[in-house]
Amino acid sequence: MNATLYRDTLDEKIFQIPVCGFCILQIDEEVAKLLELKARLGGDDGKHQFVLKTAKETLTGKYGEDSKLIYDLKDQGGELLSLRYDLTVPFARYLAMNKITNIKRYHIAKVYRRDNPAMTRGRYREFYQCDFDIAGQYDAMIPDAECLKIVYEILSQLDLGDFRIKVNDRRILDGMFAVCGVPDDKFRTICSTVDKLDKMPWEDVKKEMVNEKGLSEEAADQIGEYVSMQGGMDLAERLLQDQKMSQSKQACAGLSDIKLLFSYLQLFQVTDKVVFDLSLARGLDYYTGIIYEAVLSQAGVESVSVGSVAGGGRYDGLVGMFDPKGRKVPCVGVSIGIERIFSIMEQKAEASAEKVRTTEVQVMVASAQKNLLEERLKLVTELWNAGIKAEVMYKKNPKLLSQLQHCEESGIPLVAILGEQELKDGVVKLRVVATREEVDICRADLIEEVRRRTSDAS
Repeated sequence: MNATLYRDTLDEKIFQIPVCGFCILQIDEEVAKLLELKARLGGDDGKHQFVLKTAKETLTGKYGEDSKLIYDLKDQGGELLSLRYDLTVPFARYLAMNKITNIKRYHIAKVYRRDNPAMTRGRYREFYQCDFDIAGQYDAMIPDAECLKIVYEILSQLDLGDFRIKVNDRRILDGMFAVCGVPDDKFRTICSTVDKLDKMPWEDVKKEMVNEKGLSEEAADQIGEYVSMQGGMDLAERLLQDQKMSQSKQACAGLSDIKLLFSYLQLFQVTDKVVFDLSLARGLDYYTGIIYEAVLSQAGVESVSVGSVAGGGRYDGLVGMFDPKGRKVPCVGVSIGIERIFSIMEQKAEASAEKVRTTEVQVMVASAQKNLLEERLKLVTELWNAGIKAEVMYKKNPKLLSQLQHCEESGIPLVAILGEQELKDGVVKLRVVATREEVDICRADLIEEVRRRTSDAS
């Protein structure tokens, strides 16, 4: 794995991330001891140099039970470091360090998980994520609705098949746990168990709650009634009138925002793919409000099962964890799993036997006889100068068949073929790779013809 120590690429600065178990009191005690030792050794006379470092605890306490997937490693000085787990925590740290309170950005970079890889399901230990985030103080649910609109557009344009974007709110979950009798100290661990409902049947989830996490059967059964509910704005309205849920101010605040969110999503014309789903939990501890996850209804093709392909939510408290004065910056964002999407697209293409274009080249300049390299280079230069994406094979005398096969395999749509007769007649034989149709084009008209044919194809 070509892993380097943690890198923040937002402004090309490199940060090491110490992950340490010291609490603030212990840190203060250790700093006091070092200062006392420094004073005894003669102060700042140049003979002894001390650099006092405060533990950041940058990655710890942000991911809940998923923390076990963080890659830990030690540097040469014995300091405990970690590889980047996601792009959200480093983004929040960047905002705090640079005192940024308002920004909209996207970021594509590698992240690392100490996970069990399953390549056919797009699950890797080293992979790319694409994040879109909006940070700043805005009126409720407007940025959140835009994030969902972006997910909708991406999945629609990629043509991966039918999909659903599930939404919920951590405040609704916490309120639901409270009215169902879950002790406060079990909220996060029960939330992590509920998050497994997309992979496990309810019976197994209930068993984990009761047998492994000590929840009462009565509380688990009440949770089971709620997490089976799905709908839209109507469900939010119904739950606001629910005898139990209406007792929780937290849940009511979340339900009111869900209603507002759906009103904006209707204006964005995306409600046909969005569903309010009370089983959605998303186990990461830094979420504070709305959460969402995009899943393919049939994963594009039946043989592919990759789980969610995008997810995100609101994390209003994360920036404050890194700010020395605890100043908060409201944030909401979404993360797209690039490898998972690629896995679906590749297997979908294999299942349909369609050719996948591996290049943007519009035309291959080929020759039908030997000793025509110079003529091929002259023609490809003409095409390049006209802004046409063209290429030649890097051989003096390639076989015509091998040139044509290369075009078919890589999806190049056109071949401009030169031969001795074509050179005499001042024409170029233009071949359409898909239909194998060939037509003689006057050399002076070739550029215009290539442009016309490639624009028609697109």
